[in-house]
Amino acid sequence: MAESISPMNGGSGTYSYARNSTWQRNGALIVEDAVKEAVAESLDLAKLLCESNTFVVADLGCSVGPNTFYAMETIIGAVQQLKCDRSLEFQVAFNDRVGNDFNTLFASLPEHGRNRNYFAAAVAGSFYGRLFPSSSVHIAYSSASLNWLSKVPEGLTAEGSPAWNAAKIHYSGSSDAVARAYEDQFEEDMEVFFRCRAQEIAAGGLRLFNMAVVPSKDVQHRIASLFTFIESILIDMVKEGVLAQERVDSFNIPIVFPWVEQVRRLLEKNKCFEIVKMEKVEIAGKRDSKTSVMHIRAGLEGTLSNHFGSEIVEQVFERAIQQQHNLQVKHIDISSTGIFVVLRRN
Repeated sequence: MAESISPMNGGSGTYSYARNSTWQRNGALIVEDAVKEAVAESLDLAKLLCESNTFVVADLGCSVGPNTFYAMETIIGAVQQLKCDRSLEFQVAFNDRVGNDFNTLFASLPEHGRNRNYFAAAVAGSFYGRLFPSSSVHIAYSSASLNWLSKVPEGLTAEGSPAWNAAKIHYSGSSDAVARAYEDQFEEDMEVFFRCRAQEIAAGGLRLFNMAVVPSKDVQHRIASLFTFIESILIDMVKEGVLAQERVDSFNIPIVFPWVEQVRRLLEKNKCFEIVKMEKVEIAGKRDSKTSVMHIRAGLEGTLSNHFGSEIVEQVFERAIQQQHNLQVKHIDISSTGIFVVLRRN
């Protein structure tokens, strides 16, 4: 990942991802039964492992927990239900960007041998590149992390470019050229991502993921309204002389919400994986406006601070809490469409 893009807030404090990630956890919980079913129906354990007794699971974009622990326990529990003529040992590779708070992640790991039945390792680095030796991973999993691009799309910060996104921080509500720049970056990233996973996942292994999507190209994701809210605060600070206009003009959130058929087309383009399942999931729920602001802070504070500085960002979120009423409703409907995908390595 580009250095300007930061991982989720670390630690276990008030603004940490660990305490402000129930949106993401709900999305993972909704597909929990589907994960178990995918393992039960699509994994040939004897063929996959041959003579090895070690089963490797990777969580790509694990952040700091506890969501990743629940997901890994679900996958390993499902594998243990399969018939196997030998005793297996499990290795979990927790992957995220280099700046991720792996200290907090590992400090909160359940005790091995009592409440944890796997060996744990950290693999730091962007998943838009190689992370593991060839054919060494048996199940690769990720939840929500593929909505993050590898970098801000080209042209968004260049004055005179058709995709110059002046006074905006996301493609929501921006020009078609800006939206296309995000689309192009997403498609480029997905091609790299699946090419790398094709090298790392053993033949017969699974790639499981869920991500937020929109049903069609012309639909805006509900979460994008929160980006627009943060954008309005930054513009107010420009008008007050607290912040320079060019600082806002040169900032864009590298998150995309692709449409369902776009994802399907990209998966079909990759010939290394068989699409076992691709199903829509509806993630229902409401959050009060303060909780919504806290979730956005946990996810975006580091990226915002890299660009604007911590003092400015502190002001942004102070204003966000003070201006909650500008979110129009006391409880924000965060119901959204997601997809759960099961791929098997050919």
